[in-house]
Amino acid sequence: MKTILILIATISILLNVRYAQDLEVGDKAPSFSAVADDGFTWDSDEYLGKKFIVVYFYPAAMTGGCTAQACAYRDMHNEIDDADAVVVGVSGDNVEGLKLFKKANNLNFPLLSDSHGEIANKFGVPTRDGGSITREIDGESFDLVRGVTSSRWTFIIGKDGNIVYKNTDVDVTKDSREILEFIKNNS
Repeated sequence: MKTILILIATISILLNVRYAQDLEVGDKAPSFSAVADDGFTWDSDEYLGKKFIVVYFYPAAMTGGCTAQACAYRDMHNEIDDADAVVVGVSGDNVEGLKLFKKANNLNFPLLSDSHGEIANKFGVPTRDGGSITREIDGESFDLVRGVTSSRWTFIIGKDGNIVYKNTDVDVTKDSREILEFIKNNS
């Protein structure tokens, strides 16, 4: 038995991927909160029963796909708001990196720091070790650090508090349009 446990631990370390309970459509959504890009705590409970909550997990701020996805959500903000939904982006980036990401791209929705992967874990989103990237913003160089790197998954929490939508194969250019269409068709 001890040998099997050691083998499992070794494989987990080698794969460097962590999984939690996988949420499915119809499951009760977990309650979550985290520090957002503005330094304040964002809490899902403030929106439950009032709005659809779009929770999208992305790997790393200031990277190509993540920037395209965030900017698409930015550009559709008014339409999503009109559909009675709120969007929140979640990544393993630290708060300072999220603040820079938001400012550099004029993002108009909260970005949550999930540097230990606790929110990802609640939703069953796979994570792996974090890292850092260096980006130049307004002529100044910044190191953006993340504690974990999440897979790119999107969920919608219905007003009843249940998962009503789950996408584990997200296309960054279509994600915001697909969630808007889903909400409009299921309101």
